[in-house]
Amino acid sequence: MNKPVKLVAGNWKMHGTSADLGEVAAVAEAARALTGRVDVALCLPATLIHRATVEVPGLSIGAQDIHMADKGAHTGDVCAAMLHDAGATLSIVGHSERRDAHREDDSCVKAKAEAALRSGLGVILCVGESDAERVSGLAVPIVTEQLRASLPREGATADGFAVAYEPIWAIGTGKVPSVEDIAEMHAALRRTLVEELGSVGQDVRILYGGSVKASNATEIFSVADVNGALVGGASLRAADFLPIVEAAAAAR
Repeated sequence: MNKPVKLVAGNWKMHGTSADLGEVAAVAEAARALTGRVDVALCLPATLIHRATVEVPGLSIGAQDIHMADKGAHTGDVCAAMLHDAGATLSIVGHSERRDAHREDDSCVKAKAEAALRSGLGVILCVGESDAERVSGLAVPIVTEQLRASLPREGATADGFAVAYEPIWAIGTGKVPSVEDIAEMHAALRRTLVEELGSVGQDVRILYGGSVKASNATEIFSVADVNGALVGGASLRAADFLPIVEAAAAAR
């Protein structure tokens, strides 16, 4: 395997206005100093994507979702061409909050991933289990099957495609799986990627997400096949986010 550097992506969710662009600028400045040691991206609200790319050039700015259609009568949705036009370079798809609140199933997530990749946008594809699924002892087969069913069949490359494992019960709760549980899941996801994508699956980055913070980042990044992180609340402020980025850079 020839893994690229780790990727640390922030997901601002429904937070942020133009008053918060200073945080983006601070992240961009620090990321420039770590070029070649870690890749950094911020997935912002759609309203901030263009402002961020204009006022803070050089940082990879992403979206939090994308519609699978190229255009059409889809009120309130945003397609790949619109994201490109705004300056985005990637999009999250299949986040558990989309799967739950918006009832997005695996086939929908797959179509979104394929639409993004077809247009030249990078993709971070999210998978993860609920607390009940973890307690049942079936977390690994449930999540690997979710990945198989959501996985785009065309366009996935090691440079433009990543998978994010986010145990739903750990998102924003402060709970984190054990290092052993993370290792088990990431190893299973790696096997699945190789089975489905062949040699490309060896190099696709697998990110961990779910209450990642400065205090646990170094331990999480030490786990085999943890190739970065998808960070929620801790990405809203540069002071919280940058120690995670620095831990990823050091881990390589």
